[in-house]
Amino acid sequence: MTTSNAPDVVRSAYAQLAVTDLGAARWFWVDMLGFHIQYEDAESLYLRGTDELTHHSLVLRKGDLAALDHLSYRVRTPEDVDKAEKFFAGLGCPVKRLKKGEGTHGVGDAVRVIDPLGFPVEFFHEIERAERLIQRYDIRHGAEIARLDHFNICTPDIPAAYAHYRSLGFGCSETIEGDEHELYAAWMYRKQTVHDVAFTGGAGPRLHHVGVATHESHQVLRAADIFGSLHKEHHIERGPGRHGVSNAFYLYLRDPDGHRVEIYTSDYYTGDPDHETYRWNVRDDRRRDFWGNAVIESWYKEAVPVLDLDGRPRPVTDTVLDESAVQVGADGLG
Repeated sequence: MTTSNAPDVVRSAYAQLAVTDLGAARWFWVDMLGFHIQYEDAESLYLRGTDELTHHSLVLRKGDLAALDHLSYRVRTPEDVDKAEKFFAGLGCPVKRLKKGEGTHGVGDAVRVIDPLGFPVEFFHEIERAERLIQRYDIRHGAEIARLDHFNICTPDIPAAYAHYRSLGFGCSETIEGDEHELYAAWMYRKQTVHDVAFTGGAGPRLHHVGVATHESHQVLRAADIFGSLHKEHHIERGPGRHGVSNAFYLYLRDPDGHRVEIYTSDYYTGDPDHETYRWNVRDDRRRDFWGNAVIESWYKEAVPVLDLDGRPRPVTDTVLDESAVQVGADGLG
């Protein structure tokens, strides 16, 4: 349950990724996926979807190593930024306070921490507003990305991840569990959808993917067709398909640096106060793909490193439970 001194998190807000080639990243995220550029300079791109009224939901910055710079959550009030600082300091986590103008462009006062799971995470309230593009159909292209939906992180201890996010007030929509209710994966939310963050069991801390939403499944298919028509199909890693968990229609792609993005649509509402967690068995081969299609090994095993508050790669710990090691007919990875 929520800890009384925890900040009131509203939703997943943006991800900041380090990329080694900003031009190649622009081609992938802007030209192919359809993100809109809100701001750019020689070292970075600030992007958003058509539905978003805040300054950005994705920041790409030039770096020597492809990695997660930080994940960011919006909190409800300026006072919640102070609460985040005290909450994580009380846990003994590294904490850095950033005044407006010291951190990410367009974001006000913020707190960045290395959370108990080893991830660089930011909490902020104030962010610049952006022009309304919701009905600018004339400038939509590619996959017509509407908004950021979620983060998916690789962590070796799923129960610890679950407990930490419960302490921040997150609900749990779905899980993957073993026969003795061992926790292999969990989907957790603050906004009223299936998730703002999900945990994939594996060596970590590493970023598995950033999930971005479109409005309709045909936009997911269109994205795959565009990559195929340009002979860039090697960027498609998995799908299109429909998940068992979340019921969403999906496509996974890898950008030129190996960052994984999921194009995602058609999940469901979780806002009722008595919403119950739906529990999948790890041996149910529909859990990752509702049609029983195989999940390729790279999807389970590959992810990008994360950086500490000084920009250095964090060490990685091996997993406790490995979902891909469970013999399941469709996966074939046991």
